[in-house]
Amino acid sequence: MAFLILVIGDLHIPDRALDIPAKFKKLLAPGRIAQTLCLGNLTDKSTYEYLRTMAPDLKIVKGRMDVEATSLPLTQVVTHGNIRIGFLEGFTLVSNEPDVLLAEANRLDVDVLCWAGTHKFECFEYMDKFFVNPGSATGAFSTNWATLGGDEEEVVPSFCLMDVQGISLTLYVYQLRKDANGVENVAVEKVTYTKPVEPTAGQS
Repeated sequence: MAFLILVIGDLHIPDRALDIPAKFKKLLAPGRIAQTLCLGNLTDKSTYEYLRTMAPDLKIVKGRMDVEATSLPLTQVVTHGNIRIGFLEGFTLVSNEPDVLLAEANRLDVDVLCWAGTHKFECFEYMDKFFVNPGSATGAFSTNWATLGGDEEEVVPSFCLMDVQGISLTLYVYQLRKDANGVENVAVEKVTYTKPVEPTAGQS
């Protein structure tokens, strides 16, 4: 069975959302997840306990709304296979520009950097590194998102699973989307990343 890593964040329960969507909870049954990387803004003890039931190996970083969790680190790094994965909420960064994220990845000496705080899924490869924002697992609104017309953009609930094999990482993105009739369905996308291999001294 694959060693699956859950990347989840921006939950904001109960302040901005009531719970993780039921269709997500069905997918996140205990026994499927080996490790959870929570990117902050957990804000609720019962949600913490729920994440622990999915995977006892739960790593959490401090989010801007985790005001009472004073002992949580701002960043953490885990290693799976030959890939180092760093993660943070992102409120310590001056922006989400690729060069800023790259500088943080270099500072942490990681191949993959996960960040949050925007409530919107995003992933891209830049300068041989891989960047992942899992979005908000609850679809909680973001105070940063306001259009020019003053309307808040609708947040699509999302989370990610990672499967690391050696120098390769497969990212599975789960998003709860509504069709034209308002019916919710889980859409899944797959993105792959392969860590570049440095040539050895004997290779030309």
